[in-house]
Amino acid sequence: MDDKKTTRGRSHSILMENRQKVSITGVQDVDSFDESTVLLVTDMGYITLHGADLHISKLNLEEGQLIVEGEIIALQYSDADYIGGKGSGILSRIFR
Repeated sequence: MDDKKTTRGRSHSILMENRQKVSITGVQDVDSFDESTVLLVTDMGYITLHGADLHISKLNLEEGQLIVEGEIIALQYSDADYIGGKGSGILSRIFR
């Protein structure tokens, strides 16, 4: 069986500390971010972080590492089909 989600060969992990700091490995890209939402592309699919006062304190895409700090409310995995669905493009977000 072909596992297309682990194409980079890196491990993927999430370590959350007291809902104030999350370290994620296997990060390929940061699709978007603001103080309340961070959308990541990882080796295992998309991850959406929801919270308040979120900021990226470390980003190293060569090593696939990311650290986000702030008040973390939720962390959710999604498939590419879900994220790329109707009405989720940048133009639809601008013209809401």
